[in-house]
Amino acid sequence: MPEPLEGKVALVAGATRGAGRGIAVELGAAGATVYVTGRSTRARRSEYDRPETIEDTADLVTAAGGHGIAVAVDHLDQAAVRDLVERVAREQGRLDVLVNDIWGGEKLFEWDTPVWEHDLDNGLRLLRLAVETHAVTSHHALPLLLRHPGGLVVEVTDGTADYNRDTYRVNLFYDLAKASVLRMAFALGHELGPRRATAVALTPGWMRSEIMLDAFGVGEDDWRDALERVPHFAISETPRFTGRAVVALAADPGVSRFNGQSLSSGGLARVYGFTDLDGSRPDAWRYLREVQDAGRPADVTGYR
Repeated sequence: MPEPLEGKVALVAGATRGAGRGIAVELGAAGATVYVTGRSTRARRSEYDRPETIEDTADLVTAAGGHGIAVAVDHLDQAAVRDLVERVAREQGRLDVLVNDIWGGEKLFEWDTPVWEHDLDNGLRLLRLAVETHAVTSHHALPLLLRHPGGLVVEVTDGTADYNRDTYRVNLFYDLAKASVLRMAFALGHELGPRRATAVALTPGWMRSEIMLDAFGVGEDDWRDALERVPHFAISETPRFTGRAVVALAADPGVSRFNGQSLSSGGLARVYGFTDLDGSRPDAWRYLREVQDAGRPADVTGYR
């Protein structure tokens, strides 16, 4: 049997690590050709100064069964983004899935710091990296995506619209960035829906990204060792869980029913029946509201 996305072309903007890498690999496992972009390459690291590279992500895509193509792009550089899309058009003639996962803000925000005390330059750069990049990429890529009906745009953010509406997220700059991406998906839904394409916002749950695992001093094999210090981390999920959510959406001929909506990996797992790598279905955003934020002791029973 052919893979569900065989013959499809995807662009995962911001695929060096974390959700972007997990999404790219799962798209590859579903048979897609996947262009993966970012600023960290084997020849040059971004200011993150971390070991993950876009070439590594492309290799993982290919190993999973797809065709991974790494392209170094700073998505604030409009000419570079235009050149990227022109390359995809020249080499593939189509674009079926656009994932806007550009972020780059981990070192730029300060926890629980009011705007007048927060470093202004860092806050404004965070907004450019988290919001402007998405707009630039959509501006250049959507005409190609609209060449064929059924295209899908996934705006990756942190938090559902319901959760973020009532919850202060870290500080003004972080809160504004994540809310803006949610609203971008809503607006794109209005612009793409009449043109036979779909846009959604998608949030992972508490994700075991490379950076998160390093922060807790654990790896994917021993991540549960962190639960002694951070018990609620039991609800966490791998980046591949979000990847499987994107594959489920991209392979669904009825995906337009979600147009403009805010979705989560855990919520979509209940709809489509996919699981994380360990066979679980963590529903982090329901857990965070009903257990962690409610001050209850950690207990993931019924949430994964």
